[in-house]
Amino acid sequence: MAALAASAPAWGHIVFTEPEGQAGAYYAGFLRVSHGCGDSATISLRVEIPETLLTVRPQPKPGWTLAIERVPLARPVPGEGGALIRERVSAVTWTGELPADQFDQFGLMMKLPDTPGALYFPAVQTCAEGRNEWTAVPADPAKWHELETPAPILTIRPAQAEHAMH
Repeated sequence: MAALAASAPAWGHIVFTEPEGQAGAYYAGFLRVSHGCGDSATISLRVEIPETLLTVRPQPKPGWTLAIERVPLARPVPGEGGALIRERVSAVTWTGELPADQFDQFGLMMKLPDTPGALYFPAVQTCAEGRNEWTAVPADPAKWHELETPAPILTIRPAQAEHAMH
């Protein structure tokens, strides 16, 4: 069963439904889980949050338990409205049950960094029997699709210049 789970086809990766966000902007992203582990239901999804993200809010799901892991920052930094951010969300876990033949989405609201580039969100999908570790990170983001078990990727594009309205 574990071998089956590890060889999931490319369409089965956990992905963001909207794979791009704008640098410095708020982004509401949804990680899509499109299958279980073979015929086994998904019972939890744990997603690691990149260190560059200081403001992350997971979306609760009816019927699922939400656990938020936090780590302290080495130095507090100014956040929204001038309040100091002293810790960041390091991982989020949703626990519930998603039958293997159904799909669902797991939401994160986040303030994206000002720097464009790729952010990876290593994810572990635990099933009633088996698990899928979507944790592989390529040296080159363009090679993401070549990995067997890639971590979900979010591409941060440059901020758009403000256009004056006349």
